[in-house]
Amino acid sequence: EIVREADSSIPVTNVVTQAAEIDRTINREITFAKLCTGFAVLALLTACVGLYGTISYSVTRRFGEIGIRMALGARRGAVVWMVLRRVLLLAAVGLAISVPVALTGFQLVKSLLFGTQPNDPGTLVLAGAVLLSAAILAGYAPARRASRIDPLAALRQE
Repeated sequence: EIVREADSSIPVTNVVTQAAEIDRTINREITFAKLCTGFAVLALLTACVGLYGTISYSVTRRFGEIGIRMALGARRGAVVWMVLRRVLLLAAVGLAISVPVALTGFQLVKSLLFGTQPNDPGTLVLAGAVLLSAAILAGYAPARRASRIDPLAALRQE
């Protein structure tokens, strides 16, 4: 913003607001935070695709077993729950490994944390909830497909 004084002997100067100066000063940190967020979302999507592939392969491998269960009277909900239990077990093991690593990692990056304290329980619970939700979302499609297996087709394959 250019300001002109009433006295014409004073030269024209650029006036920078305090907010603009703060934005300019922390621009690198803001860019770094956006980049980290982008990579975190990409890692979450990659994990979802990997989990989907693993569970889908598991359902395909157990095609005959699931078909026999369906032929013996298993309800679709029970089959979905059987597959989702496996997904939740994998997610729980992943969380059990990642929480101690995250607690250690907080100490390494605590100088970069703004607005949160290292070992913040709210942040850890939110991250765990996001990971569990992503795992359930990734495992639901294979679980639903498993519940729609035709028992006759599965018995013919055996």
